[in-house]
Amino acid sequence: MATLLGATVDQPTERVTPPPTPAVGRGWAGRNWLAGLAGWFWLLVVLIPLYWIVITSFKASSDYYQQNAFAPPSNPTLANYRLVIENDFVHYFVNSVVVAVGTTVPTVVLALMAAYAIVRGAQSGLLRRIQGLFLMGLAIPLQAAIIPVYLLIIKLGLYDSLAAIAIPSIAFAIPLAVLVLSNFLRDIPRDLFESMRLDGAGEWTMLWRLAFPLTRPAMVTVAVYTGVTVWNGFLLPLVLTQSPDRRTMPLAVWSFQGQFQVNVPAVLASVVLSTVPIVVLYTIGRRQLVSGLSEGFSK
Repeated sequence: MATLLGATVDQPTERVTPPPTPAVGRGWAGRNWLAGLAGWFWLLVVLIPLYWIVITSFKASSDYYQQNAFAPPSNPTLANYRLVIENDFVHYFVNSVVVAVGTTVPTVVLALMAAYAIVRGAQSGLLRRIQGLFLMGLAIPLQAAIIPVYLLIIKLGLYDSLAAIAIPSIAFAIPLAVLVLSNFLRDIPRDLFESMRLDGAGEWTMLWRLAFPLTRPAMVTVAVYTGVTVWNGFLLPLVLTQSPDRRTMPLAVWSFQGQFQVNVPAVLASVVLSTVPIVVLYTIGRRQLVSGLSEGFSK
């Protein structure tokens, strides 16, 4: 209090700002060292076999048995890759591409249409039951249905063909694709659909001109995941094909293992060649694959 010309005036009190509190979890003390060490340990567990596969594929067969297994090749050679390519590797590669593309494209298209029907017709009891059937498809493993699938393929006359691999692969890939795409379609505001309906657009127009562009990241996620799964599939090609001309890459690597069982570097060269397309595909769509799957399952 201060007196000014006989009147008392309140003096403004100074505000003392408290010192900023350190953020929780930041700094050296807040780091999760246990998780970091576990991550580095898992990285070594993954990288050591990959390193051994790559360096061994460039070794000669005689050097493989004489040198240290983890030592780099003293005389790198491409003879193993040349040997694998000369043994119909390109033919098996083309078969895998045909099966992967023939599975991925129909899966994405059919799953988008099914997810659109489920989201737009959510008030229909029949569509809710159909969605439940799709979710049940996630609980049925391929190994449990391989015998019925084999009998159906025989009845359809598709045995020992690439279509025999692609058609069941589409059926087993659609449930997960519908789940991911339907979760993305639910985030599209209904006002956009209503405005297009007022302009005279039908369901097909709204599907391909509105839902298709807005769910493109989710479709990339589904396409990458489906392509990788089909490319690495072993059970369906093993059961549903017989002739060597219908082999895909997993069966080709398996046959190379029996053909070059003494020449281990040649077998590992076939492994490297069969993995390169998957690594490139995953590198291109890695961000959208991880974010799409996490967002699709968390909603």
